[in-house]
Amino acid sequence: MNRLIFDAHLDLSMNAIEWNRDLTQPLVDIRQREMNMSDKNDRGKGTVCLPELRKGNIGLVVATQLARFTPKGSGLSGWNSPQQAWAMTQAQLAWYKEMEALGEMVQITDLPSLEAHLALWKDESVANDTKPIGYILSLEGADSLVDVSYLQRAYDHGLRALGLSHFGPGRYAPGTKMQGPLEPAAYDLMREMSRLNMILDMTHLTDEGFDQVLNFYEGPIWSSHHNVRKIVPNQRQLNDRQIEQLIERGAVIGGMLDCWAMDVRFIDMVSDPWQLDIKLEQLVDHWDHICQIAGNSYHVAIGSDLDGIFGTEQSPWDLNSIADLQKFESILSNRGYTDQDIDNIFSENWLRFLRKAWS
Repeated sequence: MNRLIFDAHLDLSMNAIEWNRDLTQPLVDIRQREMNMSDKNDRGKGTVCLPELRKGNIGLVVATQLARFTPKGSGLSGWNSPQQAWAMTQAQLAWYKEMEALGEMVQITDLPSLEAHLALWKDESVANDTKPIGYILSLEGADSLVDVSYLQRAYDHGLRALGLSHFGPGRYAPGTKMQGPLEPAAYDLMREMSRLNMILDMTHLTDEGFDQVLNFYEGPIWSSHHNVRKIVPNQRQLNDRQIEQLIERGAVIGGMLDCWAMDVRFIDMVSDPWQLDIKLEQLVDHWDHICQIAGNSYHVAIGSDLDGIFGTEQSPWDLNSIADLQKFESILSNRGYTDQDIDNIFSENWLRFLRKAWS
């Protein structure tokens, strides 16, 4: 029996709605349907669908809503008003609800629903292909919250985690490839998040924004999909000081499998993972670095981001689908990680975090 995996960052609804992928279908069928399409870089190369999650014993995920507001002059794709962005997140929410209606997924919002779901996935008398994928709803980038009052509405729909920023400029905070502080509205938003006991996701913040959030927000924080700046020296990754601060706050850091976040040589839409020999094991180098700083394995986990606008063309070449996350068991064992360490990384660190945050 494979170990249970908890993946803390997947953009499932974005793929379903904006990529028009039926994620209930086998991966081979999804790829075949996209074979002659060229509107997205990863057409025919996707690695994530619900059957592959079940195949990999990935029974629990943090699943996002994502809709960026794009101001005039920005070269990034996005929506032209906060209201349009909000409407897209509601379409994404509707998709999750449709998956619940089919029995394909189940929303996890509190400790009782978490523990009940874990009991089901640990029940070997029930076949995996009949089990729903549990999902915790997260908002990647806060742009779609038209104003702070919208957060209560989102919470009532099940939202439990939120990152203030994504790529580029943001209505609440600048993000990846940017510099500068939080926007004033971010503080009102964090006050409301604190009232609701929501998890604040540190991923995508600028260095200045990172410090401001740590100094202001007293609620639970995690980094759902973040690698190490010492290995890949750009602003998107965590430096050693930030890693130390996250450890002090009891945070967990999810390692991501986008090749440009794993290997400094990789240039997205240019490089080939096979030619550069980028393999799953390279993520363990990032985990090792964090474990050495922490002195233990309690602060690293999986936040694969494997459907984050890329597929096999930008994933380690020894990964064909998300089910291959199970390969980390032998990789970690060969690197000297104990059974307990592997359990920690596969699921226990995220579960320990949630049990404390939601207690």
